[in-house]
Parts: sequence; C-alpha cells; structure tokens
Amino acid sequence: MKQYFGMSQTGNLKEAAQGVHAPGLLILMSNADQFEAHVTELESLFPGVPSIGCIGMSYSTRVVEKGVGLVAFYDNVTAVANVLEQASTMPVKYIERMEQDLKNVHASSKDTVCIDLCTGNDACVLTTIHSILGKVGIPLVGGTGDSGKVSVNGTIYEDADVYAFVKNNGGKVAVYKENLYKPMPGYRFIASNTDRSRYYVGELNGKSSKQAYMDALHISESNIINQTFHNPLGKMNGQDICIISLKEVSGNGLCCYRQVNDSDVLVLLEEQDYNEILDETLQRIRRDFNHISGVFSINCVFRYLLFSQEHHMEDYLKTMSTLGDHAGLIGFGEHYNQQFVNQTMTCVVFE
Repeated sequence: MKQYFGMSQTGNLKEAAQGVHAPGLLILMSNADQFEAHVTELESLFPGVPSIGCIGMSYSTRVVEKGVGLVAFYDNVTAVANVLEQASTMPVKYIERMEQDLKNVHASSKDTVCIDLCTGNDACVLTTIHSILGKVGIPLVGGTGDSGKVSVNGTIYEDADVYAFVKNNGGKVAVYKENLYKPMPGYRFIASNTDRSRYYVGELNGKSSKQAYMDALHISESNIINQTFHNPLGKMNGQDICIISLKEVSGNGLCCYRQVNDSDVLVLLEEQDYNEILDETLQRIRRDFNHISGVFSINCVFRYLLFSQEHHMEDYLKTMSTLGDHAGLIGFGEHYNQQFVNQTMTCVVFE
C-alpha cells in the first residue's frame, strides 16, 4: 500500500486532493469554520470511498494550522469506515457494527489496524472497542478532535467515535507510542477527592493537589499550567506510563485532561531529551521494518506547543519524514490500543 498527504493552508480542499487517485481510505483534518463544507465536498469528490474526519491541525513536513489536510491510503489496501454513536453514554450499543466491519475486511492482527477519531469520553470508548479488538489482537491508534464533531462517509456526528479498519494487503502493520517523560524519584501520590465527571483531582497524599504539585516543583500557582509541559502527572500501568496533563486550577484542586479515580497511584514526571527519545523511536521502528510505505501519527497539542516554543517542531517533522511518507493529526488526547493518554505521540507504520 501507499500513503499520500495533501494540504492547503487556505482551506482549499480541491487543492489538497489534487494528488489523490483511486484512494481506499481518506482521513480529513479540517478547521472549525470549514469542516462541514469540507465533509460534504470530500464525499462529492470521492463518492463511496470510506472516510473519517475531524477538526484539527495536520502535518507532514510542516504544520497546517488553519487550512485542511487530507491523508489517502491507496494501492492494495482494503478499508471500511463506521461510527460508534452515543460515546458519552452508551457506545457499546453500536459495537455490532465494529464486529461486522472486522469480518468485512477479513482483518488480521498482522496486517490490519483500527484508526479512530473521537469527540470525548475516550477512556470509556476505548474500553468498549478493546472488548472487540483485544480478542483478535487488532492494534489501534487514534485521538480526539476539536469542537466535538467528527465525520464518517460524508456524515457529521457529535458525541461519537468514528473509526476505520485499514488492511494492508501488501505487508504488515505495527503501532507505536512515544513518551518524552519518566518518573521523578521520590514522588508517588495517592489521589483522593476526585470527580470523574470533570477529571478533577482534589487531593494528593491527603494534601490539596494544587499545593502538592506546587510544593514538589517549588513553583507558584501562576506557573502550574505551563509547568505541565515539563512535569505532567503519570499513572503507572505495569512498566508503562499513561501521561496525565493538567488542564486548569480549580479551587484547591486540579482539573486534568484524563480521568483520575480515588486511590489511583500517580507519579510526577520530568521531561527527557526529546532528540534522544525520537532517535530511540526511529531505531525501534527501523528494527521492525525493512521497508516502510507510510506512517500516520497523532501528536498531542501539548507536544506541538512545547516543540513550537523551543523551535523544534520543524526539525521533528523532518526527522520523522526520514522513515518515509509521514503525516498526521495534532490531537487533544491520544489513543494507543486500549489506552487514552496525554502529551504523547502514537503512530501506525505500514510496510
């Protein structure tokens, strides 16, 4: 299979799509003002071609901030796209769609991936999806779009998760996750007084979470939110780390971008050298693949902001492109198999 990325900084979809021929799947990444029009236009340009889309910035070797980006998979690829509705309340109600789609593409754990775009309630949605994909070993990458809207096959949904199964008929697929942070020694917290509905953490080790975070890093309240770029919280999952970004201060507590529950064990994380981390990621991928047809990734908006502040984003994208055709989405939460994470890069690599 092959991957193509087209873009228009001005939001001209025909310009972005001019290099697309006979696609098997399309992924649309648009801006809030033009999203609905782009969804309709994409369906008219490529009627009947499976597609998913969301509102968000896209990239290849540079970032498209306010225009439109379009990823096409083609040449010996089989794909199907569909939707799980009622993401905030009952996504499991629509799980039979996913079961049937798996059969329709003759999915295999070696050559098939699920790519999903969500409007929210990601952890619940991923648990639902994993109840199906986990049984058959199908990997997943995805993320959260902006403004609570997603699209599939020319139709826009709110409160939903749209997904595509992509079967690479010419080789294998594999998914990866890149984490820039590691635990700081000596900082282990038990969360309490949490509110799952608003991702709120009231206390850490019996102290107000705001004060505990400030004391650990010797910072003032005004620096808390910017500090999350360098020192987010993390939840240990075996030897793995799920990153938890801080969203805002709320009274004496902290609101996060990922749900925290009472009695969760959290750690304080610290930023590592991102050039070294990226080099490790590239080495890992190259060990697994002799030939790469394409890489589709999701980068957290906080990584984008951090890299931009440190004038690293352009170099990062150029380095990723050394793998082959690379394109992706800047998301508001990242999906990696059954995990919902923050401040992370997830990607799928196609042979």
